[in-house]
Amino acid sequence: MRIDIITCLPKLLDSFFAQSILKRAQDKQLVEVHVHDLRDYSPFKHRQVDDYAFGGGAGMVLMPEPIDLCIQKLKAERKYDAVVYMTPDGEKFDQKKANSFSLLNNIILLCGHYKGVDERIRQNLITHEWTIGDYVLSGGELAAAVVSDAIIRLIPGVLSDETSALTDSFQDDLLAPPVFTRPAEYKGWKVPDVLLSGHEAEIEKWRTAQALERTKVRRPDLYNKHFSEEG
Repeated sequence: MRIDIITCLPKLLDSFFAQSILKRAQDKQLVEVHVHDLRDYSPFKHRQVDDYAFGGGAGMVLMPEPIDLCIQKLKAERKYDAVVYMTPDGEKFDQKKANSFSLLNNIILLCGHYKGVDERIRQNLITHEWTIGDYVLSGGELAAAVVSDAIIRLIPGVLSDETSALTDSFQDDLLAPPVFTRPAEYKGWKVPDVLLSGHEAEIEKWRTAQALERTKVRRPDLYNKHFSEEG
């Protein structure tokens, strides 16, 4: 897989992709991540990429030309499966989208900034618009990093235990059940007996019940949608 991230603040992403699982995924050549400085595509001497909005109003807007030039250059080099714009008014990114995109080959992530991008870019070049939550960030860089992380960890070979990702929260519309590790008792706090029993069927039954209860209490919206009789 190849992920190209277009941003006017590329240094914000340097350390994120140079650590831990994401670094190992690149070292194994399971994924390529390329960060492109939007200012490199500015037609202006001082590398300007933003301008005032027509009609007035507060804030600046990313101009269409630098974005278009960057995307067209990338598209001339390879075929892209998706061009995603990270924006607060996009569709909510979730685990199902991560699962689906982990099967793709080439993805472009465009980071919004200021008051966003010229609408003509959204209308003509963008295939998907995503948000990671109902709040506004200073730019789309953190959102692009989150999306990249969620997708990359699902690629076969990235995690040392490939079944780990399949048991994460939201994979089956449930939150993950509680987990415990050694020692079996700490300060009088004990691990549930069933987890020490070695009885795999009972352990799985316990985990399913705990996942259902945790989802019901912490995310009633998910529970009611997928598991309650009313839902």
